[in-house]
Amino acid sequence: MKKFTKSVISAAVLAGVAATAMMPAQAADKLLLKTPIAFGSHLPALGTPIVWVSEQLSLVSDGTLKMKIYEPSKLVAPPEILGAVSSGKVNSGYATAGYWQGKMPASGFFSAVPFGPEAGEYMAWLYYGNGLKLYQEMYDTNGYNVKVLPCAILSPETSGWFKKEINTPEDLKGLNMRFFGLGASVMEKMGVSTSQLPGGEIFGALEKGAIDASEFSQPAIDQRLGFQKIMKYNYFPGWHQQATIFELLINKDVWNKMSEGQQAIVDGTCKASMTNSFAEGEAMQFPVMAEAKANGVEIRYWNDTMLKAFEDKWLEVAAEKSAEDAFFKKVWDDLSEFRKGYDLWEANAFLPRSR
Repeated sequence: MKKFTKSVISAAVLAGVAATAMMPAQAADKLLLKTPIAFGSHLPALGTPIVWVSEQLSLVSDGTLKMKIYEPSKLVAPPEILGAVSSGKVNSGYATAGYWQGKMPASGFFSAVPFGPEAGEYMAWLYYGNGLKLYQEMYDTNGYNVKVLPCAILSPETSGWFKKEINTPEDLKGLNMRFFGLGASVMEKMGVSTSQLPGGEIFGALEKGAIDASEFSQPAIDQRLGFQKIMKYNYFPGWHQQATIFELLINKDVWNKMSEGQQAIVDGTCKASMTNSFAEGEAMQFPVMAEAKANGVEIRYWNDTMLKAFEDKWLEVAAEKSAEDAFFKKVWDDLSEFRKGYDLWEANAFLPRSR
């Protein structure tokens, strides 16, 4: 929450950006963005931001820009969104870059970073550091014909749901767990077998015993999926996802044919969505957590031994992947350098955390 105020202030600025961009777009051809999404629009702060974007695009552009949303797998399956947008099968799509780690190892940096930046610092690196430049470079150098726009950001997630207490690294060994992104590589080093199941399949897998534990998202989202009906222990903090970026991908040929005004409207609306999605996520978690506690869920905070073990393994993962992939190393080095500088500001500007 400590960086929330800065995000709110930015909303007013972004609204002005969108407003000034509106008039040039009115003279341009109308455009319908057909947008398959990776997360159901019923999921708060996960699927709802792109709905908000679609509504704002039409309003801000006076109807010259519209977006039609297609629920997961109705038009394109979530794992195929990047390829479909790049090839022109659809002209846009909404997902998170962590889905493409099998194709581009560095993509995890533009989704969620273990022990990484919170939302304010993440956005600072993206917009005023080299983050966004590197983000686009990743797609360009790998031959994807897309324009990428960060279009939502999620505040911290939970670290996972478990049937038993986890007090030492040994307690994790041998578990089968649904886990996402770069954090999954960390968990594998901890002796956990991981899989990246879609949200809709996790409850059934837990119920049948196909997996022993799972992380997915924030409490308000996890509640919708019913994890609290099966799992008793919910662990925090989400060391693997202190903030998570979601992307709007637009076919680059389509993007280049848009007027400068239309481009500015889409860009400005996505930036405004970063603020809106963060606020939405922050506002809805504590009532859900209170309800979960009242219904017998044990909310636990990882002890220092566990957090150190997770961080040590993450640094091993980062070093190994940097040695294997030059672009991974390039992004990791850049983000690390930015964070070293940011530490001076963070250490002096904010009140110490309390629990």
